Amino acid sequence: MYIAIISVIIFLSVLLVLVVLSQNSKGGGLSSQFGGGGTSQLMGVKRTGDLLEKLTWGFAIGIMALSLATHTITSNGDGDNRSVNEQRAGQSAAPAAAPAAIPQQEGAAPAGTTPIPVADSAN
Repeated sequence: MYIAIISVIIFLSVLLVLVVLSQNSKGGGLSSQFGGGGTSQLMGVKRTGDLLEKLTWGFAIGIMALSLATHTITSNGDGDNRSVNEQRAGQSAAPAAAPAAIPQQEGAAPAGTTPIPVADSAN
């Protein structure tokens, strides 16, 4: 379901780009450069502009609604961390286990101390 909604969002985004590029701007837009001038004369310039404006708003609203739908689908509301960053933050907040005790050899100095050399009485 999630992949289907993402696919529709991508498709609507491409259509939105095409509709915006085909609109008549101050420079004439792409519609007049690629033979759209005859179509605007047939349908009327005002009607073509209204249709493209309605399509632009419809595609933009559809993309926003589907984006919110993907959020509601992915969040199940039970507080699970779905973000990798949130999972890492939760792991670092957990207390670390105490380090394992290293067995000491007989006659060895305790950890963190320097042994004092013993003078040999045979000399």
